[in-house]
Amino acid sequence: MNTPVPSIRIRTLRPKPLNPGGDFVLYWMIATRRIHYNFSIQHAVDRSMELDKPLVILEALRCGYPWANDRIHQFIIDGMTDTAHALQKYGNVWYYPYLERKKDAGKGLLKAIAATACMVITDDFPAFFLPKMVTSAADQINIRLELVDSNGLLPLRAATQVYPTAYAFRRFLQKTLPDHLLSVPEKDPLERLETPRFRGFSEKILNRWPSALTELQKKNPFSGFRFPIDHRIPGVKQKGGPISAGKTLSNFLENKLGSYIDKRNQPEEDATSGLSPYLHFGHLSAHEIFLNLTEKENWFPHDLSEKSTGSKSGWWGLSPGSEAFLDELITWRELGFNMCAHRMDYDRFESLPGWAKETLFVHETDTRPYLYSYEDLEKAKTHDSLWNAAQIQLLKEGRIHNYLRMLWGKKILEWSHHPKTALEMMIDLNNTYALDGRDPNSYSGIFWCLGRYDRPWGPERPVFGKIRYMSSQNTARKVRVHGYLKRYAAKVNPL
Repeated sequence: MNTPVPSIRIRTLRPKPLNPGGDFVLYWMIATRRIHYNFSIQHAVDRSMELDKPLVILEALRCGYPWANDRIHQFIIDGMTDTAHALQKYGNVWYYPYLERKKDAGKGLLKAIAATACMVITDDFPAFFLPKMVTSAADQINIRLELVDSNGLLPLRAATQVYPTAYAFRRFLQKTLPDHLLSVPEKDPLERLETPRFRGFSEKILNRWPSALTELQKKNPFSGFRFPIDHRIPGVKQKGGPISAGKTLSNFLENKLGSYIDKRNQPEEDATSGLSPYLHFGHLSAHEIFLNLTEKENWFPHDLSEKSTGSKSGWWGLSPGSEAFLDELITWRELGFNMCAHRMDYDRFESLPGWAKETLFVHETDTRPYLYSYEDLEKAKTHDSLWNAAQIQLLKEGRIHNYLRMLWGKKILEWSHHPKTALEMMIDLNNTYALDGRDPNSYSGIFWCLGRYDRPWGPERPVFGKIRYMSSQNTARKVRVHGYLKRYAAKVNPL
């Protein structure tokens, strides 16, 4: 027997009446783009069976979102293709994928569909343009709109404050998370769906907003359509979608987890999980990762330590590598969601800690050793070989090695006219090129370079002030970079 989605994960946005005379329950898939381990779909199935109404899944991809380009579009469409094929086996689910081919052509689609729906269910994602989009949608439809949080192991609303450091958040997690660990989304909630099948939308709707289902089932529509987006940013070899996400997860657990703690900070090693893009686009669930990892280690909740010390290791009762990985997956990732859920200015300079803003302002007129324009940085045209290599990896692969991403941000601060300018350039470069950009976890990494979740450091330095300092020379002494430079740097200068 299924367990209902925990009420703490469901919120009604501007309560409106349920329409029991509607033709279907609509799940508007906007962030949790998968059909497995998805609290949103689970709740939609529950509502459909409660009302004995068909279930319709609308997944739309617009053109006018910020930083829209071939790289991001392709990754999302890969996922839509996987979903189109996966849903073929469910005879009573109507999948409506819509690809906007002209800017603003999709306007009015949700309102038109919702006019004959019983209610709308969508994903509760706290970042990027999605909160504003959902709030706007609530003003346009006249039926109930419910948001479901399927972001992480800890419900967004379990924390009532912003935590200033990973240590403070980790202590809170260790006290709070055990109560939520057993609340896991169903692997395949559609399997138990027993409702009538929807007969379809009117020709008026389909002619104006044609479904892309046929194209998705037959081929990759990205190759056949020219979307009005930025074509300067090409796609990457890494394929998006739940199928590739599952393969990447299996490869990590089988071949990388055992050496994760020793190799994860080595740029020459390919020891990181590679899962962050799939988490960002909702192609993979944090719950699924956690379940697979703990099953591999034969772990049970009673293995948890009874003490919530805030320590990085020892609390889970797992191997050191697994504990280190879970600290990234849960502590650091969900710390970012905590910030975005509670502060609308999470992506602005003003959200930095007071001490960080103060020290940056004190040193804002310091002489910079080098000054680079956005174009210089974008094209990796600096004097620093290691920084250039990291930027080239971002350009080519849509990612930067986790350890070098910190150096990447610190040097942009050092080479910019003003800390606010540095922040703007970091955000734009990251959100344009990184597959895991535009995400709460991604903003955590950027703002960490300017002091978020950190503390004052000494000695006080020019430009940085009390912000933690990093240099390419010190980085090259701490980790192995020779192979990384050989692979990515166009030209290697002495470090």
